[in-house]
Amino acid sequence: MQSAAAVRIKCTAAVLLLLAAFTLVAGALVRIHRIPAVREKVTAGFTRTEESLEEEFEDETICPVAYISEDGRYLCTVSYRFADWEALPEDHEFTGTVYLLEDGRYAAFDHEADEAEIRRAVQDLNADAEKNIFGIALAFALMAVCLFVMYFWGHFFTDYEQIWFLSIMILAGVISILVPEEDVNGIQGVIVMAMYLADTFLNILCELLISKQSKWNFIVSVFVEITEIVICILLAYRFATLATTIFFWLPIDIISFINWHKHPDQQEEDLTKVRRLSGMTRVLILIAIAVWTVGIGWLLSGLNISTDLFGGNKTVETVVAYLDACVSAVAVVNGVLIFLRYQEQWLAWMVDALLEGAINILSGQYVLLVLKLGYLTNSTYGYLKWRRYIRTHEEEKPNLLSL
Repeated sequence: MQSAAAVRIKCTAAVLLLLAAFTLVAGALVRIHRIPAVREKVTAGFTRTEESLEEEFEDETICPVAYISEDGRYLCTVSYRFADWEALPEDHEFTGTVYLLEDGRYAAFDHEADEAEIRRAVQDLNADAEKNIFGIALAFALMAVCLFVMYFWGHFFTDYEQIWFLSIMILAGVISILVPEEDVNGIQGVIVMAMYLADTFLNILCELLISKQSKWNFIVSVFVEITEIVICILLAYRFATLATTIFFWLPIDIISFINWHKHPDQQEEDLTKVRRLSGMTRVLILIAIAVWTVGIGWLLSGLNISTDLFGGNKTVETVVAYLDACVSAVAVVNGVLIFLRYQEQWLAWMVDALLEGAINILSGQYVLLVLKLGYLTNSTYGYLKWRRYIRTHEEEKPNLLSL
């Protein structure tokens, strides 16, 4: 039972965080649309840089190329269509126009720009300067949502569970501020970070509900799957996980909700009966995971799909392909074990967390490492809870046909 003081603190903190987020966003938008006057217009010769923004573009619609002025004072980025980019010489040069602004900044073009173009360029500069503010506002808003969840449903969770949930989300918010995401595949870093934080929030809530043997975890899990589908599509990576999420996780979530609903605990209807797996079945599962990993990993490593995440490093892409294949196999096993209500699903979650943590490190997705920390800590907590429940309740002999 929540104390009145704790309820007031959660509500007050959530409201203050929302107000802070709104204030930060409003201030940033005002500054983005504040355009200083042009102080001077100069011309300069530009040369294509050796360390440009370019990757190995593959049929990209827009290909940005970086240029530097002869005196090294100005940078200019020019966007080309793929066919035009392919025809560019390595030492391509042009005479561009630089507009010096009253605040000391500049906007450079490969042509004489009109007022609207200059305005858009300066707004882009302003947006880059304010992206950290948007990241802080995003973290504040997420924490407000977490506090509201614990404000309205705090009676359902123990003090430990609330502290764990809020601690993981606070850590995720701090990491999102300290290590902001860069733009990926043309998607703004703030949007990428918002997807990562939403994924963390939903996954942590889902994990907490599983540890409490609550069938409602599967409803939250549906939103987890939708979020992760969007992330995989926009970032153009982890196609084994994408396929597993669409064709396995979404259906199994719905089926599992129905199955868990049919097996409530006789003393506490909010709980679902759970059980343990036999030793031989564990061995067969390990063999199946190994075969799946080798086969699917080999297929994925042969796909010729480009993404900005790995900087064109084919070795890293291959390693991630095999890790992704193993994660998808473990995820399927985990889904089946959750559906059948076996405690060993927590062990699968631990393996999944370690493998995905390795992928996150290789992909530079450091904020998602917080989610993996949450997986590991809650999986340990959930495993111990389920194990204690099994030991203190009479359980029917495990039978895969008894669903």
